[in-house]
Amino acid sequence: MLYTIQDIIAGVKKGDFLFLSKVISHIENQEAGTASFITGLTPNDVQVIGLTGPPGAGKSTLIASLVGEMVNEQKRVAVLSVDPSSVIHEGALLGDRIRMREWYLHPSVYIRSLATRGHLGGLIKSIDQMVLLLKSAGFDYIILETVGVGQSEVQVAKIAYPTILVLVPEAGDEIQMMKSGLFEVANIYVVNKSDRPAAQKFANHLKLSLADRAGDGKKTSLLQTTANTKEGVLELLNVIKQYS
Repeated sequence: MLYTIQDIIAGVKKGDFLFLSKVISHIENQEAGTASFITGLTPNDVQVIGLTGPPGAGKSTLIASLVGEMVNEQKRVAVLSVDPSSVIHEGALLGDRIRMREWYLHPSVYIRSLATRGHLGGLIKSIDQMVLLLKSAGFDYIILETVGVGQSEVQVAKIAYPTILVLVPEAGDEIQMMKSGLFEVANIYVVNKSDRPAAQKFANHLKLSLADRAGDGKKTSLLQTTANTKEGVLELLNVIKQYS
């Protein structure tokens, strides 16, 4: 490994993420020397936030709005977005970078798209090492966005706290499908696109479904947002802080 954590921290402070990106690529490709580099890191106490949910729920738009609120508070934010792998080159399709383009060149925001490369669980094989690196690199928040393929995406709950499940008002049938997976591991439930018809009805139905979990003592929260207008996003950030 040609870089030191001091190099990376200095770069992050200046908004220069070159060394950070190179080390993440080393981790992703499991290159020689990476394991010993990771072992020598001293991670800080940084909140790791997981976002998951079905395709089309607006996860990336919600993340972009959340990042905006964090930057307004003078925070540095790292976002790892797990994309489906290209069938041609096995790399990430980079869709999330496009949807978060307003933050792509911001000096306080690091966004990296990662390919699943066939790894199940919604994240990628080396995500633990990448999170450890980001915790050591001077960020205030780390956000993980899963690929959004279904109820098998429970790995995020083992790494992030809180885990946020993003749904839309038309997701009634999907809740039933997720009862044995994502629905049971999430901490915060967000009904996004709440400007749509029947959003309140869906949120009430979701609240009743969550009431069945009240007996297990696990803290849960339910919010409504409209990410493209930023409605409810600051409230969501304040709730996230309660889980730190």
